[in-house]
Amino acid sequence: MNFDAAHLGEWIKHVGPIAGHLVIWSIVFAESGLFVGFLLPGDSLLFTAGFLASAHILSLPVLALGCFVSAVLGDSIGYWTGNRFGRKLFQKEDSWLFHKKHIVSAQGFYDKHGRKAIVLARFVPIVRTFAPIVAGIAAMNYRTFFSFNVVGGLMWTFGLTSLGYSLGALIPDVDRYLLPIVLIIIVVSLLPSIFHIYQEHKSNRP
Repeated sequence: MNFDAAHLGEWIKHVGPIAGHLVIWSIVFAESGLFVGFLLPGDSLLFTAGFLASAHILSLPVLALGCFVSAVLGDSIGYWTGNRFGRKLFQKEDSWLFHKKHIVSAQGFYDKHGRKAIVLARFVPIVRTFAPIVAGIAAMNYRTFFSFNVVGGLMWTFGLTSLGYSLGALIPDVDRYLLPIVLIIIVVSLLPSIFHIYQEHKSNRP
């Protein structure tokens, strides 16, 4: 499935809004709670879905609330995975779906930012998939984790869907500019990861 507005909108018109909402919620859940999730386009998908809501193809309240619940549940599954299987994850061989370096990178992010990493990680691709796993491995108090999980999930899902909706509603013919806007969102969302990799490379230089 292509995640630009034209293709996603046509697909949702074909399958219906109920199926469209369910698929988007499933993707948000997978990116938050499953290893394969780091491959998924969470930021651009949320923005594009919000844009489609401004065209009345989706319902913004239903979309945002469902994405929020899916994101919180996904992170909770990630926490449980880390808490239950943490040591085994570091012993697991790398595959095309799993690389220990992602866990290590998320661990560094967690060590640097502490508990607020659960909120900040929502806006950092790859790290947002593995940060709750690391929190589980570190045996972070679950009530504390859940509180930060809710705040981060709320900011991420409602923020990006509302941004897409607002631009779609305020800017005439915004669909003409949607591709560059989505590309900008992708680039901006990747900047923290690029900076983190640069910092790691710089610290490892002799």
